[in-house]
Amino acid sequence: MYKFLKRFFDIVVSFTAIVCFSWLLLLLTLFVAIFLGRPVVFKQPRPGKNGKIFMLYKFRSMTNKKDENGNLLPDAQRITKFGKFLRVSSLDELPQLFNILKGDMSLIGPRPRMIEECVFLNKDQLTRFEVRPGITGLAQINGRNNITFDTVVEFDKEYVKNLSFGQDVKIFFKTFGYVLSKKDVNKTGTVSNEFYGDYLLRTKQISQEVYDEKLVIAKSMVKAVLDKKQFKSIKKAHKEINVLTSQEDFDLERKIVD
Repeated sequence: MYKFLKRFFDIVVSFTAIVCFSWLLLLLTLFVAIFLGRPVVFKQPRPGKNGKIFMLYKFRSMTNKKDENGNLLPDAQRITKFGKFLRVSSLDELPQLFNILKGDMSLIGPRPRMIEECVFLNKDQLTRFEVRPGITGLAQINGRNNITFDTVVEFDKEYVKNLSFGQDVKIFFKTFGYVLSKKDVNKTGTVSNEFYGDYLLRTKQISQEVYDEKLVIAKSMVKAVLDKKQFKSIKKAHKEINVLTSQEDFDLERKIVD
């Protein structure tokens, strides 16, 4: 019953927030265009409910500065004071209100992660895909950017297992405290800054061969989603990540690569 009501609340809250904060959205759009450039909104494919891939929206927080060879400079050299402000204040997440309205996301739920990380999840960890991803979730009020990805996934599993109106209300109000206090907002130099695949490889939980194969899978999925001309490939990417969420030993790697 709550799953139905949860979607109803998401529609009402996201639509109301978009209307009430339209002035802020327009103002930030103008500032981002002036100080950071275009496109104003950063889009990236992320796995959502049941593993279906959608395009996540964020205000961009880095410039497009390139070196003399035309390559983008490292992130640290492209982020500005305004970009840092957007991230620390979480204002860069505001465009995700449209993701919620569309049905890609929920207000509360596991944060949508990159495909390059999700291909490394095991069957037990993939329970996070049983619900829509959220702007904030249980992990965000229990360490935010200062916990490792496998710890984040454990909180995500707990959230799905105990899904309830009371839990969502608690997370909603605690999130404001975290945002205002800027607690655990800095990711650089923290234990969470290591890519999940690198962590598994370093701790010898996976082999180099498995590591390489999974990155090939991730890259092929991202390419298929971004190449809008290949509609069948997009559908294939959707299908394959859905299979990955139900396959016990990820035996699909060879099939996808071929």
